Amino acid sequence: MFFFVKRVFIVVGAGLKPVKMASATENQWLKGRVKAVTSGDCLVIITLVHNRPGAPPEKAITLSCLMAPKMARRGGKDEPFAWESKEFLRKLCIGKEISFRVEYKVEALAGREFGSVFLGTQNVAKLVVQNGWAKVREPGQQNQGKVSPTHITELLQLQEQASQEGVGCWSKVPGAAEASIRDLPPSAIGDSAGFDAMGLLAANKGKPMEGIVEQVRDGSSIRVYLLPEFQFVQVFVAGIQSPSMGRRNTNGNVVETVPDESSGDASGESSKAPLTSAQRLAASAAASSVEVSADPFAAEAKYFTEHRVLSRDVRIVLEGVDKFNNLIGSVHYSDGEAVKDLGLELVENGLAKYVEWSANMMEEEAKRKLKAAELKCKKDKVKMWANYVPPATNSKALHDQNFTGKVVEVVSGDCIVVADDAIPYGSPAAERRVNLSSIRCPKMGNPRREEKPAPYAREAREFLRQRLIGKQVIVQMEYSRKVTPAEGAAPTGAGDRIMDFGSVFIPSPAKGDTQEVAASAISGSQPAGVNIAELLLSRGFGNVVRHRDFEERSNHYDALLAAESRALSGKKGIHSAKESPVMHITDLTVAAAKKAKDFLPSLQRIRRIPAVVEYVLSGHRCKLYIPKLTCSIAFAFSGVRCPGRGEPFSDEAISVMRRRIMQRDVEIEVETVDRTGTFLGSMWESRTNVATVLLEAGLAKMQTSFGADRIVEAHILEQAERSAKNQKLKVWENYVEGQEVSNGSTTVETRQKETLKVAVTEVLGGGRFYVQTVGDQRVASIQNQLASLSLKDAPIIGSFNPKRGDIVLAQFSLDNSWNRAMIVSAPRAAVESPDEKFEVFYIDYGNQEVVPYSAIRPVDPSVSSAPGLAQLCRLAYIKVPSLEEDFGPEAGEYLHTITLGSGKEFKAVIEERDASGGKVKGQGTGTELVVTLIAVDDEVSVNGAMLQGGIARMEKRRRFEHKDKKAALDALEKFQEEARKSRTGIWQYGDVESDDEDIAPAKKPAGGGRR
Repeated sequence: MFFFVKRVFIVVGAGLKPVKMASATENQWLKGRVKAVTSGDCLVIITLVHNRPGAPPEKAITLSCLMAPKMARRGGKDEPFAWESKEFLRKLCIGKEISFRVEYKVEALAGREFGSVFLGTQNVAKLVVQNGWAKVREPGQQNQGKVSPTHITELLQLQEQASQEGVGCWSKVPGAAEASIRDLPPSAIGDSAGFDAMGLLAANKGKPMEGIVEQVRDGSSIRVYLLPEFQFVQVFVAGIQSPSMGRRNTNGNVVETVPDESSGDASGESSKAPLTSAQRLAASAAASSVEVSADPFAAEAKYFTEHRVLSRDVRIVLEGVDKFNNLIGSVHYSDGEAVKDLGLELVENGLAKYVEWSANMMEEEAKRKLKAAELKCKKDKVKMWANYVPPATNSKALHDQNFTGKVVEVVSGDCIVVADDAIPYGSPAAERRVNLSSIRCPKMGNPRREEKPAPYAREAREFLRQRLIGKQVIVQMEYSRKVTPAEGAAPTGAGDRIMDFGSVFIPSPAKGDTQEVAASAISGSQPAGVNIAELLLSRGFGNVVRHRDFEERSNHYDALLAAESRALSGKKGIHSAKESPVMHITDLTVAAAKKAKDFLPSLQRIRRIPAVVEYVLSGHRCKLYIPKLTCSIAFAFSGVRCPGRGEPFSDEAISVMRRRIMQRDVEIEVETVDRTGTFLGSMWESRTNVATVLLEAGLAKMQTSFGADRIVEAHILEQAERSAKNQKLKVWENYVEGQEVSNGSTTVETRQKETLKVAVTEVLGGGRFYVQTVGDQRVASIQNQLASLSLKDAPIIGSFNPKRGDIVLAQFSLDNSWNRAMIVSAPRAAVESPDEKFEVFYIDYGNQEVVPYSAIRPVDPSVSSAPGLAQLCRLAYIKVPSLEEDFGPEAGEYLHTITLGSGKEFKAVIEERDASGGKVKGQGTGTELVVTLIAVDDEVSVNGAMLQGGIARMEKRRRFEHKDKKAALDALEKFQEEARKSRTGIWQYGDVESDDEDIAPAKKPAGGGRR
């Protein structure tokens, strides 16, 4: 060996102060414990009890009158039996309590102290000589009186006995001496330049390697002999880092030897050789370096490691190599019958911290243990974490919020909506959104922002849908998190939102699901059943969230990590090299109505079409996905209508439908498609006509003005409605035989129909137009609000980027007035010029035009929140040619002249409300009032006048009509007959044939069959 032992121990650049055991009078017996064995005749001893903080005092003792074979120094080789001699003493004494005394000191050997050591009642020197591992050497002349002559005599007798028996270094076996000299690699004799760390790792990764610790540099860094090749390597404990021992400025003093007795370096004879040029250069560099003091608890961490592994047998599992060619590995040592992990022990005692970069080389289970141990120490403020202050967190634990319920909706792979059993059925308040704790699945994207689903996002959601929709689950709410919208991602005024997280369990899982998670340990707090988050992770449909310290997490976090690890090893889902299947879905809900009509024959050819309900838009209208045709459609129940948005029982109807059909597998029969592209027909879920659910609950009414003969199972629907009427349920609670009173509304639908006093604000053509209600207080209120606004210069480009559907202020091109408007279309990219164009719809007037960016301003939420004042209307019972058809321009001009051009006010008698247009998205969309329009000072309705002028014709009459409608049609037919006889307008060439829109679907049998 090339290390030297001195009384004062200095490590250049390590920042250590000299450490000495308390001075004792020579020949005074002391007790201690053997910390290290540095050679066959030298031990490092620490005191058993000490009152000072930090590591206990220590002393190096060389056994008196002995001389053991010397270990190899730099560039040299062992003396015969040197390693065996040291190993004998190490195995005999390491870690054991001994008694010792200092007998003399040799100043010429840097003050080395010699003495006697007793292990129990046995003299260690005698045991060494008796086994032939050292030779007797009498002390120098000046110290001869300090050692008992009897002791020397006994040692000589034991040496003679060992020599005769041929034990130890007195072996008489031929070639034994030569064989005992180790064939040392360069790293063991001070030349580590050619050491191949990567090669050693490749040959032994994951395999336990035997070794003996020769030196401890700090708590997490050791130098080890790897057996049997005797590679002398430095190993950093994987996954942790202990406090640094610092660096000491030597102030220009050159230190000629670099021993570290406190770390157990091997001893040998001291010699003061002159320094080489390289040594002087290194010493000079060390002297000029800046002094860095040791971190708190650094010395304690180092002693902790020394006490457990210094001069001990260890098993090292190499995990990796860093960029400086240092080995990273796990260190295991024996403590009695148990085998312990040094890194875990250091972390558990608050003497090391978890380090992610080297922990990533380890197995997941070992990483989890280290991380959990560090977190516990931080919470308990153990040692180096005594002053630890947890970082601020936006999560908060939830307690006593567990519930059971049915899954209503699967929003994405990691978010579901559950209807709480404790809240009455059908109540909108029953639905609770639950985000699965500690997992993250691929995002579904946002179609409104033209964001496509991430890979495996659809598969993750479908996986949950098939297992959870309509199923009873147990929900353990665990924590909530405040989420702040990203800058620019939310509209102005949007605040933080709270997301609730929990674990969801299926009490009755499928057999395969139970087997899939059987490998995970079930904690005592886990309900019976399968954790759906664990099931998702095991299929490779998500990742476990790596929480920050003190951040709330799932109570079953370890099971989630284990499931993720199984998916990683099995290369499933998002962890596989395969790309997710590409799905091309035709979305007819956002396409033009003509495209929906083109699909109608395909849907009518199939008797009953399997579909999945994607979303419930209203009580009677929903969005469906048809797997067979890979398209999404808007679908409404034929002849059944629920209360509209904002009307009584509207929310309850939606809630009932969500619980009944949301994301369920259903069957539909399509009858026709309306002008907005919504398909009309019947729907069955579990062989039950879904419309009967609404009718029986009193949440819908039948509308058969077109005739009930085309509705499948019409008689069943009529029975359901009659039952609700008789029980006076919901919308029928004020029902009187012969009358129909709308609950909570000012409109009474008896012989007296609802009539509004209106002013026409825009004419679209085809008999459609927009009106404002005359005398509506909202009109004056909004006009006053707009007048009070102080509109400054155009906004700075980039600071205001309105998107489709946003409400803004826009300047009308004809009179330069500022009005509320909805963005109908906008540039896809961010605005770069004030001249970029936006198409806007004026929600209070019904106009639509294209304006530049400079003519748009943001609007305060107090102004934008009120609904639009413009109401879309259509002339009842007549068909007016569109602007593209013959006589369409004439009809449009006539309607414009007698309404907008006349400045008159009108009475609008509401015959029907058509909600099939959905939400307002621009001109011509939204709920439409079907009206008879009559000028205040005129007796003939606009409907009749257009028939009389030959610029419109009547709708095709049905076999069965309501008596009120029949009377109105009879009156209008007189005007049409007058135009036909005089061959006016469209009748100039005779009768006009009916077009396809007048042809009703063929009547179907009541049982749902087809002819």
